[in-house]
Amino acid sequence: MRKSLRALGVTAALGVLLVAAQPALAQQAPPQPPFEVPAKFAAQRIQWAPCFPSELPPDLPPGSERLQCGAMTAPMDWHNPDNGKEISIAVTRLSPADGPRDRALFTNPGGPGGAGLGMPLAMLNMGIPEVMNAFDVYGIDVRGTGNSSTVSCGPMDAVAGVDVKDRSPESIKVLMDVNRQLAADCQEHSGELGRYITTEQTVADFDLLRQVEQREKINWYGVSGGTWLGAYLATYFPQSVDKVVLDSNTEFTGSWQEVFGWQPMAFERRWREDVLPWLAAHDADYHLGTDPQQVQATVDELRAALKADPLPSPDGPPVDHNALDAVVIQSMYSKFSFPKLGATLAALREGAGEAAPVLAQARARVMPMQAADPADSQTATFYSIRCNDTKFRGSPESVVAQSGAEGRLFPTMGYYTIVQPCLSWERPDVNLPKPTGKGLPPVLMLQSENDPATAWEGAELAHRKFQGSRMITVRGEGDHGVFGIGNACVDDATTAYLLDGVVPGRGLTCQGVPAPEPAWMRSLESSGRSLLDELDRLSDVLG
Repeated sequence: MRKSLRALGVTAALGVLLVAAQPALAQQAPPQPPFEVPAKFAAQRIQWAPCFPSELPPDLPPGSERLQCGAMTAPMDWHNPDNGKEISIAVTRLSPADGPRDRALFTNPGGPGGAGLGMPLAMLNMGIPEVMNAFDVYGIDVRGTGNSSTVSCGPMDAVAGVDVKDRSPESIKVLMDVNRQLAADCQEHSGELGRYITTEQTVADFDLLRQVEQREKINWYGVSGGTWLGAYLATYFPQSVDKVVLDSNTEFTGSWQEVFGWQPMAFERRWREDVLPWLAAHDADYHLGTDPQQVQATVDELRAALKADPLPSPDGPPVDHNALDAVVIQSMYSKFSFPKLGATLAALREGAGEAAPVLAQARARVMPMQAADPADSQTATFYSIRCNDTKFRGSPESVVAQSGAEGRLFPTMGYYTIVQPCLSWERPDVNLPKPTGKGLPPVLMLQSENDPATAWEGAELAHRKFQGSRMITVRGEGDHGVFGIGNACVDDATTAYLLDGVVPGRGLTCQGVPAPEPAWMRSLESSGRSLLDELDRLSDVLG
């Protein structure tokens, strides 16, 4: 199947669409030095306190009691830091059991805009003890998100019930109206801060944290959108970084439009080559079909049934076809979610109400503006970063045409590319330098072959353009986030790089970890956990 997707020119077809709409960014020199840091900010000290001063929440990994919480103050605008407008940045810190280290590891879960306070706890449970014993590990809620000063898009009730696969003129008009309304609502509810939710401002916050914590240099581990941040942190502050690990890479040498432009193809590949065959191979457990075509037909039937007759949900409005789309898309990030997807689809087919909470949970993630903060702040930061950082290329007409073309090629996610609030976003004057890697020590990139969210092709382009980078490719693997999921080849090479500076040889490949067997036929719980699974599980622990 992998050969068929590439041999048929699917990637090339998408490339034509992307090139037609998205010219390359111009090369620019980074500011030197990037920002002046007033003494009032650099001299502050974080008042660290235990995150769990009394009783630990249940199911936390051993060592969680050592997690410390704090906050620092940063300028709202790093280009005008003395104007009196300030924001708060929430941080966590986890030191080894025998005390603090002289090496710091800053982390980011991606998004862009994902809340990161839980990263140290998630990594504590990921089977990488050498790393956790060598560093003080920091989690950060980036500006705009979570427990930091936040932005918001407000309620978005109009999204419910819309079907991106409905290409009628009436449906397309509704979807394009949603784009305009979403952009207007995000910018109105976010206020002045929204204009300063950018990569440039965010990496300046990171370097301030380095100074406040009195670190000469910091190390970096970023996943997904955290690879974009890591590349820009190194670009803006090359003297401040030591080891940089970028796991599941955006095409950080391009634009955000190019980054997300790879997703329809990449999700379709993951679905066809990994998920559908796995479900078919376990027909004895889930009864969805004995080959991928039968499973696809079953999923299509379930989607049509939910669209015609949404399933009642005990904790909110009925769940419909959009919620099923969300379950399918979210299941592709981690092979450990395949059993949960199979059990959910089986329960739906049998009319079991136990599937409703799973669908509702997925809907809350894909439309988090219906939920309480911090989900809304993460969504608002997600769009603010995308739309503020790099210019959107295209028109309403080209968005409609391209989403239709991508939907026909890649129906699992392609039609969702019609959702483009950046089309009418009022962008601030932001002009990011292009990361080149020049003057930096080797940066380590980790990339699975069938990653749905950050395609291998985009990662490879970034690798080629980022001087001195080394990329470990994980063959026969599609997980998004490959460090710490039990792949000894990846874990050993990454640990050696972080701890001892051992740079892998060029072109290193590792074999992926097989997908799990169904733990129990009707279990709606994931049978294992990736880093993203851990973060999701811990999302409520730190508020």
